[in-house]
Amino acid sequence: MQFRFEKGLSLSGCEDDLGNAQLRDGLQEAYPNLSKVYHVCSDTVGAVATALEHGGLVIIAGTGSNTLLLNPDGSEGRCGGWGYMLGDEGSAERAWLAVWVKLEGYWISHKAIKTCFDKDDGLVDTPYSTDLVWQLIKDHFSITDRFGLLQHCYTNFEKSFFASLCKKLSLAASQGDGLSKWLFQQAGRDLARFVVAVWPQVQKQPVFQKLLEQPGGLPVVCVGSVWLSWEHLQPGFVAELAAHSEIRELTLLQLRSSAAVGATYLAARMVHADFPADYASNYQVFFNYHKEKQANGVAKMNGDTNGTHATNGHAKVQ
Repeated sequence: MQFRFEKGLSLSGCEDDLGNAQLRDGLQEAYPNLSKVYHVCSDTVGAVATALEHGGLVIIAGTGSNTLLLNPDGSEGRCGGWGYMLGDEGSAERAWLAVWVKLEGYWISHKAIKTCFDKDDGLVDTPYSTDLVWQLIKDHFSITDRFGLLQHCYTNFEKSFFASLCKKLSLAASQGDGLSKWLFQQAGRDLARFVVAVWPQVQKQPVFQKLLEQPGGLPVVCVGSVWLSWEHLQPGFVAELAAHSEIRELTLLQLRSSAAVGATYLAARMVHADFPADYASNYQVFFNYHKEKQANGVAKMNGDTNGTHATNGHAKVQ
């Protein structure tokens, strides 16, 4: 029996066209009867396609950091995404035009550890006491001194375990620890810097001029566990955006549906299928940045503009 379906695969790590083509060809060769057509793309693409029919900014805050601008014609702009050795700023570890930023817990955890080390070495004078954060680090790694951390950094390094420290730092920030709050503010600034870096490319696209002028501004899809600490990221994020007059307004969206939904939409577009797509039900608004209102100390929170960017339609290629 042959099943002639079209399959959309939105997978982590599928960032380049060559690798995606190799995976697609391999699947078609190994499973010729499973699907007539395979569409392979990054999980970032699937997430933005879940929420936005006409594109927007996309920010993932989970295990790595990456900023991707995917234009309506398929061309791309990139900032970051080079892994924990070369980047991952602001991290705890793409849409017809989209900016995709991955922000991960690894960076925040690493920054906390490095700050404590540098303070003890006399290299920096930290703005807040490191006592609580250093105790959290020792408890997390089950160590008694700095030397005990070396095996976790080199011999038995596990990035995900490093990143898991971020949750404890978030709790400390919620309880008022100054250094923990400062670390998240710095991460928020780095997140905003990714947005600033790709903004000129956003402004070059005529299709986005209308989005920039609409109430709510450019929509930004936000995915990943670090966003659970938005209250701590927000001050740094807003402060960095406020320093750039060209960024007037944007709205942050949280997905209600899996990126698999976006992959389905993409597969339908690929084969010119008229597939119903209810974008409005796939997300909710959790923050609106407006330069003038922020200057006056006013910010729309908790869905005040929910539905502004929604479009109910069909995932069909014209």
